[in-house]
Amino acid sequence: MAGRIRNEDIALVRERSPIADVVGEYLQLRNAGGGDLKGLCPFHDEKSPSFNVTPSRGLYWCFGCGEGGDVITFVQKMEHLTFAEAVQRLAAKAGVELRYEEGGYGPRRQDGQRARLVEAHRLAAEFYAERLSSDEAMIGRRFLAERGFEAAHAEHFGVGYAPREWEALVRHLRGRGFSDTELITAGLAREGRRGPVDRFRGRLMWPIRDMTGDVIGFGARRLYDNDDGPKYLNTPETPLFKKGSVLYGADLAKKEMARRRQAVIVEGYTDVMACHLAGVPTAVATCGTSFGEEHAKLLRRLLMDQPDARAEIIFTFDGDAAGQRAALRAYAQDQRFASQTFVAVQPDGLDPCDLRLKHGDAAVRDLIASRTQLFEFVIRATIERYDVSTNEGRLAALDAAAPVVAEIKDAGLRKMYAASLDRWLGIMDEELVLRRVREQGARARSAADGRTARPAGERPGGGRAAAGEQPAHDPNDPDVQREWELLKFAVQRPATVGPAFDEVPPAAFTAPPHAAVRELIAQAGGVAAATGADWAVRLREAAPNEQVAGLVTRLAVEPLRFTGETDDRYAAELLARIAERQLTSEIAALKVKLERLNPVERPDDYARLFGDLVALEQRRRVMRERALGAL
Repeated sequence: MAGRIRNEDIALVRERSPIADVVGEYLQLRNAGGGDLKGLCPFHDEKSPSFNVTPSRGLYWCFGCGEGGDVITFVQKMEHLTFAEAVQRLAAKAGVELRYEEGGYGPRRQDGQRARLVEAHRLAAEFYAERLSSDEAMIGRRFLAERGFEAAHAEHFGVGYAPREWEALVRHLRGRGFSDTELITAGLAREGRRGPVDRFRGRLMWPIRDMTGDVIGFGARRLYDNDDGPKYLNTPETPLFKKGSVLYGADLAKKEMARRRQAVIVEGYTDVMACHLAGVPTAVATCGTSFGEEHAKLLRRLLMDQPDARAEIIFTFDGDAAGQRAALRAYAQDQRFASQTFVAVQPDGLDPCDLRLKHGDAAVRDLIASRTQLFEFVIRATIERYDVSTNEGRLAALDAAAPVVAEIKDAGLRKMYAASLDRWLGIMDEELVLRRVREQGARARSAADGRTARPAGERPGGGRAAAGEQPAHDPNDPDVQREWELLKFAVQRPATVGPAFDEVPPAAFTAPPHAAVRELIAQAGGVAAATGADWAVRLREAAPNEQVAGLVTRLAVEPLRFTGETDDRYAAELLARIAERQLTSEIAALKVKLERLNPVERPDDYARLFGDLVALEQRRRVMRERALGAL
């Protein structure tokens, strides 16, 4: 079995895997100033970006949840991989051939499970794509042609065909060295009476890819009348494929989604193809499940709202009852998502694929352009259930729609939709409508308060405070803040603090976490050893535990309080202030010793300690003058 990956190869993988490019495969990053980038954190749900990436040091840090690390750590956490698996995945993309400590190159069979399953899917996608040109696949090619898709379109989207044989793919992948267990785990095969058989047979195949372009599953469309399976059959839940957090076409659409600040949600694979070919390259689809919370989180990360440039999410639901239910599920997401969400419904019920086939590309683009705001769509859909030609019907519709309006958190927007509701119902009494909306909102809040009363002792943000819990240090203490700023210099710009920093002992840092980082820097050779751009990464790797590694990451990513021409002076002030404080502490301890010492009985010891006191006082005076001179 291969040993540990060589350190020099790991370093090469980091060097050839720019963190901004890798992170950018998963979320939209924008300039944060000073060469840094920011986006919405992929590790917790947030509405404003607190996830920072510092390309110059190859690190990321979220100021919201405290997740941080380098490019390998990021891939580990995003894809749930081991360290070795993450290195192997990045190495494959960067063209780095890995060597192992025991010599030689790690053979394919020694890769982690995820790498094996990804490779199996890649070969399966190639297998299906090749079979699309076979005689048997004529039915699949006819299906595509009847929907306006040419061979080049199928090739672009990777569409393929699964033969009707029981074991065609199983035999193919066995010949490539894959075990039956791996094929079943991957969802490419299932247990038959005499062993594994192909999961997909006699179907048109769409490869489903993750954000980095790896195939992780398939969507399969029934073609034969005697196929008693579902119309669409998708890969089951596997270590790779989690249908609730995957959007088909996102790998192709993500760049245009970021550029146009738009995402279009359609219902099927052919709808995604039709939209892209019609000039709507921001279209994606869910994979065998309804649109849910994880999909919304993924879109937020890809679009990353800005206060001055809100993104749009447009759903192309059918106009029938099922489509309206889908819109209501989308509406159930948080208010910020709802307020930027639109619905585009074709009056004749045609989906984007049929619309393109019947009316051309322009009709698809017009459908998207004719979008309706989701709030309006939901309110109007509620009203349509009642006969508003009668007073009784209008009042019933008002009572049904009022809770929808009451849920709008923005007071101004809520009032405007109340006015619209009055107009749409033809009541012509805006005060009555507003009063009903307020009453419904009060009832909803009262019910919510009864359901979500927090247990005693629980923090507002979740979690319970430990009895007698006290912080180890006060982060608002100016001395503690100076320690933090000085450590940022030592990690980000070690040359600025120079040898003087290495003379400051760990004991000079009053906050225990800060002292731990100072000790780590000392063990790494001090800032004098800080050569190369990988200084922060080297500190992370040498950290004794995850807590210290996390502190190093945050120190490397968090902006300095002051930058520019004052860097040297600011660093000098921090060094002098902390050194002065340390000397003050030593002077106080020495004075206590002198007070306890009898100068008559031990004159020599007293004279020595008194001389030390004078020297310390002189050094403290120098440090104080340096601090004042740096201001």
